Amino acid sequence: MTQIYFTTEPDANALLDKDAYALIVGLTLYQQIPTEKAFAGPYILRDRLGGVLDAATVADMDPDRLEEIFREVPAIHRFPSNMAQRVQAVSQFIVDQYGGDASGIWADARTADQLHERLLAIPGFGDYKARLTIGVLATHYGVKPRGFTKYMPDWPSIVDIKKPEDLAELKVRKKAWKAAKA
Repeated sequence: MTQIYFTTEPDANALLDKDAYALIVGLTLYQQIPTEKAFAGPYILRDRLGGVLDAATVADMDPDRLEEIFREVPAIHRFPSNMAQRVQAVSQFIVDQYGGDASGIWADARTADQLHERLLAIPGFGDYKARLTIGVLATHYGVKPRGFTKYMPDWPSIVDIKKPEDLAELKVRKKAWKAAKA
């Protein structure tokens, strides 16, 4: 049974729950689109790739073909060209640095500082996304390297989604949080 509820699609949530690469792809896509669309992206991509989703396959694809897949209706992201390039760069990074196994990013990280640095090395991942990833790993995957709490997001985020109804509630909380900061 899945513990991830980032989309309204149970099969997409199940993929995120069991597949580290799918999670990283979802986090890569998680910018300038709604949470549920970003995290459904890996599931849609897997289907469009014929049921196979792995870093080596995506890294080795013809970039134009990958962009076509991202552009198919409905598009995987509102910026299909840029995000196809980004996902391919992230995939190549995972292949080069972790032998294609995305869980290698955190599997042997002894400290949160080390994990944070590894996440910052991923193309397109800055401090915000690195902290978000640490929060997701700690909350949903039980990955808690020494010192992880200092990197936990201190803003309303996907880390707070523990049950299906939390997805809608997160939108309300984020809007209020942003209004309070303005």
